[in-house]
Amino acid sequence: MTPVLLIRHGRTSWNAEGRIQGHTDIPLSAAGRAALKGLRVPAEYGHLRWYASPLVRAVETAGLLGARELKIDPRLVELRWGEWEGSTKPDMRERHGDAFAENEARGLDFRPPGGESPRELRARLEDWLDDVCATRAPVVAVTHKGVIQMALALATGWDLVSRAPVRLDWGRAQHFSVSGTPSRLRLEAPNVALRSPRDEPGD
Repeated sequence: MTPVLLIRHGRTSWNAEGRIQGHTDIPLSAAGRAALKGLRVPAEYGHLRWYASPLVRAVETAGLLGARELKIDPRLVELRWGEWEGSTKPDMRERHGDAFAENEARGLDFRPPGGESPRELRARLEDWLDDVCATRAPVVAVTHKGVIQMALALATGWDLVSRAPVRLDWGRAQHFSVSGTPSRLRLEAPNVALRSPRDEPGD
């Protein structure tokens, strides 16, 4: 089994406002940067290869966490929400009523206007995981909520419609492992705390 540590990017102004970001390239907010200052992955993950989504909020987060030789991979980008990017879900529910609820209930086949479906996101995530599995090199990837939720769905069989089987803390890392061809994902340890170097045991 190859370790895969997934971390959601730090907070942005749109996160604070509840706005759907998708592919919109929003940087971290000052508060988001401050919350990440001095944090690192625990020492046992320090040897992992680093990847990030190409969006600036993920790249910034990786840098603040001390990423070395960062590789950018577009397969780790958030779900594309098309025309709904910049809106809030309450706005969408008010504007579109039952049509929005029916779309959400499609699970993997949910699709925003001009956007992509979770099924399409799953395909690109699985493609990336196949590559990770082939190299057998442990990785840490800074990505997005939708991508990590899809990883949880792959690992647990979650349908994306019912309540998630595990409550994820978005300020922590999610430890999965991957094996096989095609790749199979397993959740090893949810909610791994990011640490300040001063929290690590001394020599």
